[in-house]
Amino acid sequence: MNHIQISTRLRIEAVNLSMADVIFQTIHRDREYLCKWLPFIDSTKQVSDTEDFIQNVIEQPNPMRDEVFAIWYDEEFAGLIGLKDTDYTNRKTEIGYWLAENMQGKGIITQCARTLIRYAFQKLKMNRIQIKVATGNEKSKAIPLRLGFQYEGIERQGERCNNQYFDLQVFSLIKKDL
Repeated sequence: MNHIQISTRLRIEAVNLSMADVIFQTIHRDREYLCKWLPFIDSTKQVSDTEDFIQNVIEQPNPMRDEVFAIWYDEEFAGLIGLKDTDYTNRKTEIGYWLAENMQGKGIITQCARTLIRYAFQKLKMNRIQIKVATGNEKSKAIPLRLGFQYEGIERQGERCNNQYFDLQVFSLIKKDL
């Protein structure tokens, strides 16, 4: 999947190297806001770090490749969303996302995640999708709840960010739940 028009204002597009500068500039501009919950922010110091990330995504062999999409809202870069740690043997994947500070509160991630859920269940034949959210990140936690995911529990100290460990709340959606 290269490009999906979700609405007249919103689309997602598979990341490519030509997007590295706009992605990096957004991270750089919103660094203070994003670094509270995202462990990769501190190590993203220059455009080449973002280029390396995109190159690694592109070069991953199928079917192990994470599917990472740039989110465009009114033709402005808004953030990233994707499927990660996909396990084709057990038919499960995880949705990860981040959004620029000025794009919050528009329903962007909910709409994009809903699209990826359909894609994962219908096209990739997944049975399980999970979303992990750092405890305390209430805006992010609202997404899986809004989409009908079930709370499963805590992955204790599941993510290291800013030299501390966060517990992760695990939410899942099973194909039969729909």
